[in-house]
Amino acid sequence: MNMKYVCFNPVRNIFSLCCYRAILLSLFLINGETKAASEVQQISGGGYHSLALKSDGTIWAWGLNKHGQLGDGTYKNRSKPVKVNGIDHVVEIAGGVWHSLALKSDGTVWAWGGNWERQLGDDTTKSRGIPAKVIGLEEITAIACGGLHNLALKPDGTVWTWGSNGHGQLGDWTTKNHAFPTRVQILNNITAIAGGGYHSLALKSNGTVWAWGSNRRGQLGDGTDKSRSAPFQVRNLHDVVAIAGGGDHSLALQSDGTVWTWGNNEVAQLGDGTTTNRNTPVHIPVLKEIVFIAGGIWHSMALESDGTVWLWGRNEFSQLHDGVYLPEQTNLINNVVAIASGSYHSLFLRSDHSLWSCGNNIQGQLGDGTVGNKHTLVPVDTSAPDFSQ
Repeated sequence: MNMKYVCFNPVRNIFSLCCYRAILLSLFLINGETKAASEVQQISGGGYHSLALKSDGTIWAWGLNKHGQLGDGTYKNRSKPVKVNGIDHVVEIAGGVWHSLALKSDGTVWAWGGNWERQLGDDTTKSRGIPAKVIGLEEITAIACGGLHNLALKPDGTVWTWGSNGHGQLGDWTTKNHAFPTRVQILNNITAIAGGGYHSLALKSNGTVWAWGSNRRGQLGDGTDKSRSAPFQVRNLHDVVAIAGGGDHSLALQSDGTVWTWGNNEVAQLGDGTTTNRNTPVHIPVLKEIVFIAGGIWHSMALESDGTVWLWGRNEFSQLHDGVYLPEQTNLINNVVAIASGSYHSLFLRSDHSLWSCGNNIQGQLGDGTVGNKHTLVPVDTSAPDFSQ
């Protein structure tokens, strides 16, 4: 799923441009001094693993490694961050349920982990414990993971997809899996992409949102529960600057800092105070001045411009720290500059570059050196010598 923290086009309007600059400054300027070139600058949550990208272009991973999704050349779970082997000059990361994805500065895309749905894009079904180049992708500017599928964006505004397609989430008018990327034909002028469990989202330069794939809970936002194998415009949305996909629900951030949600609401992951599914977007009034959004399987997150975090939805594994029907602002962490959702865990990056997590930890995906669910926020253990350099 699209569980990383950067997902909006920062030049569409003054609001998003100011937010973008402020967050970059908070990431790299602390007390007026430029931080070293090895600080964490991006985080992403996979199904049961986590990823961090450092500003030196290296990736670090922890959690479940049964299918090689940590990329360290083994299939051993890790409860502390380990360096992903064989890849550098990375500028973006994304985590799927059982696999991981990276975009390099040369515009190529690399993948590792589970591959039985052909989500690695290497024309095989062989899982990989180290990154391998995705076939046929060049000049890519953004990437996103769904549960078992992927999306890539080119500078010409076209979208390319591969992997699982049982619900039409690749947008090619079929339900046939693809072993390498193919273009979503009817999409153009796209500025951002996101993946849900079995659906996909795209943001156009005019601020409209388009969706395709599974729609059994209304997550496509088209007013129906009909799944679609080609993109269809989400109803009643405009001036959108960011999108995010959850398990069976979707989120959008408008230029005025407001948040809209739709889809599955069985455990209040839409944040509208009900458990009623919504097949068109609903406004969440309590959320204002939001700059980032993220969705897990059953929960949702939002980051406010003042560095505070809002959480809502199911809390079975304490991934929210407080399970709520309406978004609540947590007072347990502040000065946050990035958020990310795994399937059942949550990740936070603070302005001092410390990493924090909470929720499901059965596979070590919280990264604190232990296993077992955590009912409070815990710091990710970054004591590895290579990590701290």
